[in-house]
Amino acid sequence: HKLEIEAGRHPVVERILPPGEKFTPNSCSLDNENDQIIILTGPNMAGKSVYLRQIGLIVLLAQIGSFVPAKKATIGIIDRIYTRVGASDNISAGESTFLVEMQEAANILNNATNKSLILLDEIGRGTSTFDGISIAWAITEYLHENPNINAKTLFATHYHELNEMAEIFPRVKNFKVE
Repeated sequence: HKLEIEAGRHPVVERILPPGEKFTPNSCSLDNENDQIIILTGPNMAGKSVYLRQIGLIVLLAQIGSFVPAKKATIGIIDRIYTRVGASDNISAGESTFLVEMQEAANILNNATNKSLILLDEIGRGTSTFDGISIAWAITEYLHENPNINAKTLFATHYHELNEMAEIFPRVKNFKVE
């Protein structure tokens, strides 16, 4: 149930960087017992979304037996990678950005297992600030407290209020990107 990546890189971003610029490798450590959920905060364009996608891509590459762009990686079996990334709608079907986000979140909460990896990017932004914080908090708390899920989760957010969760829930950790 461990996911440990040392000096991981995002091969797509690395390839499209302008000449002379280098991708800064990142590490990640998640497990179901101590470090289940990482709340990742930081300013716009700091790399939160890239980090989430990087971890997802590395896990996918490892699961298919491919090259893994990292100095070292220990990745157990991941049954599914769930993502809620980006704002999208389906207006032609009468589905707002908020409705699509909630449908995707419900799918994750109803189907994730303790072998899943969940990547959440800005849950709750399709509504008012306080409603968004409440939704983000409730989803994170549910992932932490539901023993049937207990999935490894990375949650990038602008809601710094979620950092308080690390003081309340033992498997929630805070990280900041600058």
